[in-house]
Amino acid sequence: MPRPAACLFDLDGLLLDTEPSHAEAWSQAAARFGLQLTAVQLQQLRGRRRLDCAHQVQAWIAEGRSIQVSSEQLLAVRQPIAETLLALAAAMPGAQALVQRCQALAIPMALATSSSAAAVALKAAPHPWLAAITTRVHGDDPQLQHGKPAPDVFLLAAERLGVAASDSWAFEDSPAGAQAALAAGCQVQVLRPAGIAPSLYPPGVHWLSSLAAVSLT
Repeated sequence: MPRPAACLFDLDGLLLDTEPSHAEAWSQAAARFGLQLTAVQLQQLRGRRRLDCAHQVQAWIAEGRSIQVSSEQLLAVRQPIAETLLALAAAMPGAQALVQRCQALAIPMALATSSSAAAVALKAAPHPWLAAITTRVHGDDPQLQHGKPAPDVFLLAAERLGVAASDSWAFEDSPAGAQAALAAGCQVQVLRPAGIAPSLYPPGVHWLSSLAAVSLT
């Protein structure tokens, strides 16, 4: 396989092991309003922007209940929990080495994440190696029209690097992210988490056993 023109990286669950923290924060927030989120529901939130997740949880709470909860109320509960947990997130195995290999080979890199700029700064602070990825598209980027599973984040990341999305490799872990990257025309490399069935991902992705297994030469 030819060397990619660029590598476009998701962050949560791909470079940093943040997804358990996100799941715990959403679970505690929903429980405050009487909803116990299932494993399937938590999987559906994976890879999506915070506000999109809040709207989804809000809809689940409203189903069959008289209670009405706003996104703001949900986030007021969720955010302090998430911030405490996310600041402790470790790097995923092989993530630092992969970023450093891209840097050594002068392969352009971009972050294509659903997380806000402030959230990325919080999570990245203990991981100085992430500073090598200077081009970033955050979930609250003013130029981002739609979050994952729409392709916008990857198209914008490729545009900012000055490369074609079709010549780029996108690295993802979530079904929503893989769908977004594939729709953008990227070659999609998926590090599938345990517990998420392959059938939930779109066809045409390349499965990774680990980030350490990625060959760039």
